[in-house]
Amino acid sequence: MSPQPKPSIVFAHGIWVDGSCFNKVIPPLQAEGYEVMAARYGLDTHAGDVAAVISTLGRVSSPTILVGHSYGGSVITAAGTDDRVAGLVYIAAFAPDEDETSQSQQDQFPVTDVFSHTEVADGRVWMLPSGIECFAGDLSELEKKCLWATHAAPAADLFNQKVEGVAWRSKPSSYIVAKSDRTVHPELHRFAARRMRATIYEVESSHLPMLSRPSAVLDVIRTAANGRALIREDLIENGPAADRSR
Repeated sequence: MSPQPKPSIVFAHGIWVDGSCFNKVIPPLQAEGYEVMAARYGLDTHAGDVAAVISTLGRVSSPTILVGHSYGGSVITAAGTDDRVAGLVYIAAFAPDEDETSQSQQDQFPVTDVFSHTEVADGRVWMLPSGIECFAGDLSELEKKCLWATHAAPAADLFNQKVEGVAWRSKPSSYIVAKSDRTVHPELHRFAARRMRATIYEVESSHLPMLSRPSAVLDVIRTAANGRALIREDLIENGPAADRSR
């Protein structure tokens, strides 16, 4: 019997970054034969961002694994209902239900440190230079400076917008909890992961584990792509994996 072809992988980024935040995980996946793209969108409207991911699905072979970071989790939750999507990977991400938005899900947990370091101007939410420690505190100084200099500010009302569809109710899901996240509360991660009955991995990381712990993130993506999303310990941190029983 010939081996099954590898699924494609499409990434969806969060706020204050763009597709380049996946630049430590894309090249290894490409080298292993995966077809990979990072969706490009402007953080102007939630519907527009979801549409951009769905459009990107048309540029790669099916089936596809969607990988969403932070607000990108809200994006893949809606876009993932597309029949071309075989599975979902959430990285320190929102995963709203039908009656929730990114903001209403966030409001259920303590306000994180980064929001003391933001400013709304010209209809967009900008991160102040002091906020980078809350956002990416475990990266090098050079990486932090570059992230802040290139950060993409979302529309001020983006988190309050809603698009129909909850893919995690019907698609196999994995979730990476970033234990030292000061941007999206780690308890939100755990709640979302347990609610969707995901395979859960915990890593000692800031909000950006694909940059600070790329090997761990790669392993989760590979496992999801191989259809082997099993309850297990994280490879690096040996943190507890949560029960996936239904």
